[in-house]
Amino acid sequence: MHNIFMNEIVENKVNDFRISAKTTQEELADFVGVTRQTIIAIEKGNYTPSVLLALKIAGFFKVPVEKIFRIKNK
Repeated sequence: MHNIFMNEIVENKVNDFRISAKTTQEELADFVGVTRQTIIAIEKGNYTPSVLLALKIAGFFKVPVEKIFRIKNK
């Protein structure tokens, strides 16, 4: 069976929101309960966060999760 989601990735604007909010990777990481390295990996697109973590990040910036994360075709 062919997986229709194989050619999709999750893009994010964590870096853009973080810079606009004038916050550090460390501050964001502390708020959402992960390491700074995890925030770096998310910002670089090397790690897709869990739904819970994505919601926590959106909560930090007080925006809907869809403003920060979206599905994109490769």
